[in-house]
Amino acid sequence: MKTKAKQKEKKEITLLHTIGYILAICGVLGLLASSVLMVEKIALLKDPTYEPSCNLNPIISCGSVMKTDQASAFGISNSIIGIIGFSVIMTIGFAVLAGAQFKRWFWLGLQLGSVFGVAFSMWLFYQGIYVIGAICPYCLLIWIVSITLFWYVLMYNLRKGHIRVNAKVKKLADLVQNHHGNILAIWFTMLFLIMLTHFWYYWSTVL
Repeated sequence: MKTKAKQKEKKEITLLHTIGYILAICGVLGLLASSVLMVEKIALLKDPTYEPSCNLNPIISCGSVMKTDQASAFGISNSIIGIIGFSVIMTIGFAVLAGAQFKRWFWLGLQLGSVFGVAFSMWLFYQGIYVIGAICPYCLLIWIVSITLFWYVLMYNLRKGHIRVNAKVKKLADLVQNHHGNILAIWFTMLFLIMLTHFWYYWSTVL
């Protein structure tokens, strides 16, 4: 019994450390990308002729995205929202790794935040591809980070029982958890294929 209890405790610690690392790493990457975008945005506001470092070609171009209304969807620069949000995520991640324990309501709140993050990212993805017609590489990194955060906070909350489901849904939840990496890979692949096919008229000229 003691051995089983120790094994269970070890699994719980490993699970907690895993989500801690994911939160910390994603938080750092998102914060860095948002900060660079903020610096580039300020430089562009000071000098409209400034050429952002992420303007690589007509398609991969931060400058084209920064000048649009979508770049300030809530009346302030999206970069500011990113800096605040990812700073919080990073702090939570390091707190978890340091041994902090959070209650169920906290994890559910984090889940809601991650839902907002991934929904906002997918809206920006759609706007970038189909409306603006350009891809910001730093934004792309933020989209990847936001998807990863949402997905693994969801996996953690399901595993811990913070999100309560009935028996039928639990079978689906267990299946999803067993193939979490494959599902995430499919998600990323779909986004890549969308970018590839939509802008194929350009990619075909440089290949």
